[in-house]
Amino acid sequence: MDWSPPPPRPAELAEYRLIEAILSGVFPPGSTLPNERDLAARLGVTRPTLREALQRLARDGWLEIHHGRPTRVRDYWREGNLNILNALIHHPESLPPTFIPNLLQVRVLLAPAYCRLAFERAREEVAALLTRLCTLPDEAEAFASGDWQLHHTLTVLSGNPVFTLILNGFHDLYLTMARRYFNHAAARARSRAYYEGLRQYALQNQPEAAEALTRAVMLESIRLWDAVASNGDSLL
Repeated sequence: MDWSPPPPRPAELAEYRLIEAILSGVFPPGSTLPNERDLAARLGVTRPTLREALQRLARDGWLEIHHGRPTRVRDYWREGNLNILNALIHHPESLPPTFIPNLLQVRVLLAPAYCRLAFERAREEVAALLTRLCTLPDEAEAFASGDWQLHHTLTVLSGNPVFTLILNGFHDLYLTMARRYFNHAAARARSRAYYEGLRQYALQNQPEAAEALTRAVMLESIRLWDAVASNGDSLL
């Protein structure tokens, strides 16, 4: 049986090429797209296929479509949504240097809160998960999957589903970044110590201490990224 992924549909290819054109400055924010006939010809697709791609891009915040008026390219940093983030990961050359630190800063704001709530509501479940995570093999893929599992579980156990919905919006991007982040031995070592520290706080019923530790570790991840970037390396 052939388990290879199916080839992308024409609308998906058109969508990818339009995002590429927007990010590369062919169609910069504030500009308008050519008419459908010309744009479909340039992309090598039919007009119905182009319309499908345009509707998807409008849904995600790349474009603004009004009947009878040219389609406008939005300022996607200001007018886009979480789907923009998952699209950007496929175009790392277009990401500004501040992208990863900004993303990590969002985690600094959210993770301590959902960690404390999860500890207050279901610390025994948290402790059981952390016990497993403390024995992860020293491999980037294992840590990437484990770290996602930890944060996803914490959002679920927090009792606030909005945390989970927000995190799920970052799923693909999170795992891509995590695999590259955990290529660094220092990142794996720090996270292993973090998991053990959290486990002890779960066993001791100290949600406030877990919240403080999570905040400190999230801030430290930004400093680690800065150190990696200053050495000319990249997580993307």
